[in-house]
Amino acid sequence: MNPGPFGMAQTGVPFGEVRLVRDWMKLEGRVSRPEREHPKRPVLGLECERSEVSGARLWGAFAGRFADPAEFFGRAFVLNYCPLLFVAESGANITPDKLRAGERAPLEQACDTHLAEALALLEPRIAVGVGQYATKKLESLGLPDLRVATIPHPSPASPAANRGWSELARKALVAAGIDDLI
Repeated sequence: MNPGPFGMAQTGVPFGEVRLVRDWMKLEGRVSRPEREHPKRPVLGLECERSEVSGARLWGAFAGRFADPAEFFGRAFVLNYCPLLFVAESGANITPDKLRAGERAPLEQACDTHLAEALALLEPRIAVGVGQYATKKLESLGLPDLRVATIPHPSPASPAANRGWSELARKALVAAGIDDLI
């Protein structure tokens, strides 16, 4: 949906759990800090020591299937619907669906355009929404040649994800006819 403060906000990679981005994807380099940074959510890049649970689950499942990340990325890509991080005064992550309608509508319009342009460029046969929100956004585009599937969101806020997310995702992918990713 959008970056988490300890995932993509730190690495630039959707669901970008630092350890997996650094050690499995083998990405390195310096991540620049934003001009306006929330004092409770500093951008430390690949030096961030906090784990992004959703990213650890998602990328951990792919890393468990593909020793070489190039094998995964030769078949799939992961894209955040909204590449922007919103942080409350408390430091809590605010997801786009929690924004006020007046703020959310123009944001979603830009994100819908971004998603449609990425799909047109990449021409996937199947798009898999990670969670219901992402799946609904994919379906709302109404692309006739695109099959949309879904896997559960790996968030620790989801009770189902806390009881064996990788197996739930694998079953959903197999049910969608995608049996070679997890």
